[in-house]
Amino acid sequence: MAGSENQKFCLQEVLDSFQLCLSPNKEVYVEHYVAGWRGLVKFLNSLGSVFGFISKDAVSKIQILVNFLNSENGSQYATVQSMVKFELDNKLVDVDKKGICPESGCRTLLRLHRALRWLELFLECLRTSKEDDKTSVMCREAYNESLAQHHPWVVRKAAGMAFFALPGRPTFFEVMNVGPPEQVVAILGKAVPLISEVYLITEELYLKHNLLDLP
Repeated sequence: MAGSENQKFCLQEVLDSFQLCLSPNKEVYVEHYVAGWRGLVKFLNSLGSVFGFISKDAVSKIQILVNFLNSENGSQYATVQSMVKFELDNKLVDVDKKGICPESGCRTLLRLHRALRWLELFLECLRTSKEDDKTSVMCREAYNESLAQHHPWVVRKAAGMAFFALPGRPTFFEVMNVGPPEQVVAILGKAVPLISEVYLITEELYLKHNLLDLP
């Protein structure tokens, strides 16, 4: 029973992780980024199999980053900034698109980074939505504005079908596990800006080093 409880999503956990994500000088701690993502994966899984195509990929990417954190070079992966510097300095990133280093930390985090934008947009839509707004429309619009441009047509088609199967807004609010709707809205109001800040800092870093299109 305890095991299933541990798998239960709670929005507060995601908020806590992203609150710890930024250092005083705005570097992104990989350990807390990964913890935040673990919470988001629980969120996706709590809605059934519709988001399986994203959550499975996220789980494998999380594990790659954890392996880097636990490796002999783990200290170089403490922040996204130190990771980017270390991998670029040591030519561990496929910047020339030659098919080398397919599991570099930079490439792995980029995949999570793109998906984070989709979840940020979707959670913000949920926060500002009215009771009878369609979650399928919110989710599709967030996806089209973010992840869709990085997915092949087959995946976009499957995603579109999955969004139609989404439960209504009350179910989403229920799986947040933080209390009544107004409490969910309040915590989303704290969590989404944090997710957004982490996303923007990472986006600017990757843009500066020409890493946003890693194959």
